[in-house]
Amino acid sequence: MVYDLILDKGKSEKVAVLIDPDKNDNISVQRTLEICSKCNIDFILVGGSLVSVPIDELVGEIKKNSSVPVILFPGSLLQISEKADAILLLSLISGRNPEYLIGNHVIAAPMLKKIKIETIPTGYMLIESGKFTTVQYISNTTPIPFEKTDIAVATAIAGEMLGLKTIYLEAGSGALQNVPEKMISAIKRNISIPIIVGGGIRSKNQLEKTFKAGADIIVIGNSLENKPEKLYEILK
Repeated sequence: MVYDLILDKGKSEKVAVLIDPDKNDNISVQRTLEICSKCNIDFILVGGSLVSVPIDELVGEIKKNSSVPVILFPGSLLQISEKADAILLLSLISGRNPEYLIGNHVIAAPMLKKIKIETIPTGYMLIESGKFTTVQYISNTTPIPFEKTDIAVATAIAGEMLGLKTIYLEAGSGALQNVPEKMISAIKRNISIPIIVGGGIRSKNQLEKTFKAGADIIVIGNSLENKPEKLYEILK
């Protein structure tokens, strides 16, 4: 089970690479997979806020060329593939848009049950990053201000109490500033489920500080789209 790998305490600091189907072609994906293998990446996420191409073929190619678990990171109902190992069933708990809290989940549930994919209920929290992001526009929600640590902590606690299995703190693709370390640390002290952090991680220094703050998994995506070799520099 993929969730067991997420919980595995044998490796406390795990790294995932996010592949956006709209921003990668076959050549760049192959190169990214080669680098992921050399860097011992723990998970590969597939998805994005706006994906205009079917992801089934891409997931199949990744599975054929990599042994790393593939987890769907869906921005819409179109981003579901039975070829993946698991799916982060994202509930946007930082927003108040019912479609992203439960609406889309109701529509997707029969399909997910039918294909028997492992579902990982995830509390998705959008954090202010210094710019208006795609996920903010698509979801029509307001991010939690980066200085409002108390609101972020209360939201994460509520997510755990609702039975969610992970909390995903998202600054957004191309974020000017990643999720504040103070916020990550405060949430870590108050919940017992794994914390995933994504958005704005572009350097080794940012990676180290985010792990030190309490992240269990860090997702790297936007910074690798044009130069997947940058992963060597971030993880060195």
